[in-house]
Amino acid sequence: MHTTTPLPTWAELGRQGWQYRGAARPPFAMTPGPDQESVWDYPRPPAVVADVREVIVALAGVEVARTRRAIRVLETSHPPTFYLPRDDVQLSLLVAVAGTSGCEWKGEASFFDVVVGPAAGQRARRAAWSYLAPFDGGDAIAGHVAFYAGLVDATVDGVRVVPQEGGFYGGWITPELAGPFKGGPGSSGW
Repeated sequence: MHTTTPLPTWAELGRQGWQYRGAARPPFAMTPGPDQESVWDYPRPPAVVADVREVIVALAGVEVARTRRAIRVLETSHPPTFYLPRDDVQLSLLVAVAGTSGCEWKGEASFFDVVVGPAAGQRARRAAWSYLAPFDGGDAIAGHVAFYAGLVDATVDGVRVVPQEGGFYGGWITPELAGPFKGGPGSSGW
């Protein structure tokens, strides 16, 4: 029997504050072209979907992860965040670091530096994160690893990923997406 764990107050309050939840596109949303999807059609709470495209993450020419078993988290106004199974990540290149962050939908994230090169000479600080015990509904991403595209080299089916603006969110912008995307100036209430 599955029991639902009560949400912390900060998460409840965070969930109540969202104006857009994927039910209707706002007037400023771009109309998706052929073979595109609008991030404004993504729901809140976010959808979690499998993605079989080849995802590669590297740093300074060293492959950190490669998979065709990624999971995309699709949340209103955000480009998807790609979560990669630990089995497809070179875990020896991740170094756990202090500090966490909280998402009202997913829970508490732990962070990692990505460290590669001779004598570990190249370090991307807090470039990866994972939800070890996500909130109910996030079981599919438990223990998976996500990466900030602005701190590593990331591709999806050979196409270089553009990082979500703003530095806090970890969405990956790929050609099939229509925005605008949360993260830039003036988007905090999206």
